[in-house]
Amino acid sequence: MPFSDWLAAGRGRVNVLLSEHLNGLKPPTPGDRVIEVVRYACADGGKRLRPVLTLETCRVCGGDDRAAEQAAIAIECVHTFSLVHDDLPEMDNDDLRRGRPTAHRQFDPASALLAGDWLLAHAFDVILGGPNPAEDAAGMAQVLSRATKAMVHGQSADMLGEKVEPDAELVAMIHRDKTARLIEAACEMGAIAGGASDSERMALGAYGLALGQAFQIVDDLLDVTASTKQLGKRAGKDGASQKQTYPAVFGVERSREEADACVRRAIAAIEPFGSNADRLVELAEYVITRAR
Repeated sequence: MPFSDWLAAGRGRVNVLLSEHLNGLKPPTPGDRVIEVVRYACADGGKRLRPVLTLETCRVCGGDDRAAEQAAIAIECVHTFSLVHDDLPEMDNDDLRRGRPTAHRQFDPASALLAGDWLLAHAFDVILGGPNPAEDAAGMAQVLSRATKAMVHGQSADMLGEKVEPDAELVAMIHRDKTARLIEAACEMGAIAGGASDSERMALGAYGLALGQAFQIVDDLLDVTASTKQLGKRAGKDGASQKQTYPAVFGVERSREEADACVRRAIAAIEPFGSNADRLVELAEYVITRAR
């Protein structure tokens, strides 16, 4: 199967998993809009990179990827929580996400804030209440918790970084914590679900971390080079907000070189898996050629 078809099938599977899961939830009281906002925020349109990675890393470790379905739902819940909160007026104040009004614009900031809170809490409920063995579920929950805390610190540094001159060490830390740690977690959770050895889990985590760094550098580049229509979110906002980005620190060409280097590190990390990890190699190569 061509890579593009494989990726589309993975996204479609994740969309079905999320839809079936969220459609089965009922508001606790009449008039409660939290679930409605959650469904809106999680609707089709996202790349679903993280849950696709969770399913595939489980398979690469020799597991049945159905064992990673709860983890895939959980990782997307946490990712969506981060987007909903990042878009709020008190954070990045964005109006557009995935080609649609952001949750706080479609509803209101208070409802969006509560929906994000709910998504974060629900992610751990999904993992700990799922069919995975208790030890595996606890391990996945710990991985996700640590990544979420890193992401929060990364967002804090991102906001504080608007007040200082572009700095190479700072932008690397922001990219690692705000973006790459959750992608690392997606891979580690899949590895745990797949019964990975410690060395396999470490290798897949290293792959995810490097892939996440490449992903965010490309995101920075697209903010400079792509249009709002292409991205499905406001282009040029990083520069307008004086964000710490790779193009701001290194320029466009050096940033592309850095993204390429991250992808090479990611691919090198999974060499021990041989041809069984071919889809992960293709996914890494896709990250630096994507247009949105």
